[in-house]
Amino acid sequence: MNTLSYKTKSANKETVEKEWFVVDATDLVLGRLASNVARVLRGKHKPSFTPHVDCGDNVIIINAEKVKLTGKKWDEKEYQFYSGHPGGQKVYTAKDLQARDPRRIVEMAVKGMLPKNKLGRKIYGNLTVVVGAEHKHEAQSPKELKF
Repeated sequence: MNTLSYKTKSANKETVEKEWFVVDATDLVLGRLASNVARVLRGKHKPSFTPHVDCGDNVIIINAEKVKLTGKKWDEKEYQFYSGHPGGQKVYTAKDLQARDPRRIVEMAVKGMLPKNKLGRKIYGNLTVVVGAEHKHEAQSPKELKF
């Protein structure tokens, strides 16, 4: 048996085939939505997954304002922001942040499930979160993704 003929093929940025998916966040639980979207962004659903390469797909999340949180999280979950200046720390509950910018809750949930390095920041660029049902990526003809 010739063992040299069996080579592990590793994906690189030239050989990766990216697709576009659209996810409707209406009545989906935030954490479950974020973990599934992070898996698709990372590319772990593909047989050609390579950990050090951006081999994931592009994902558009629509209706971000209609996402659900379970339990008392609307009132008790807190998001902290810090400007870097003394006294510049702000704390918002999930309900307050939803009223200010509904996209931020979904974006932060997905970002927290991606790697904390250069690759994670690059992969995060493949995510688009939209309030409402209309998005500007119709030219890419995204496929619907259901969880």
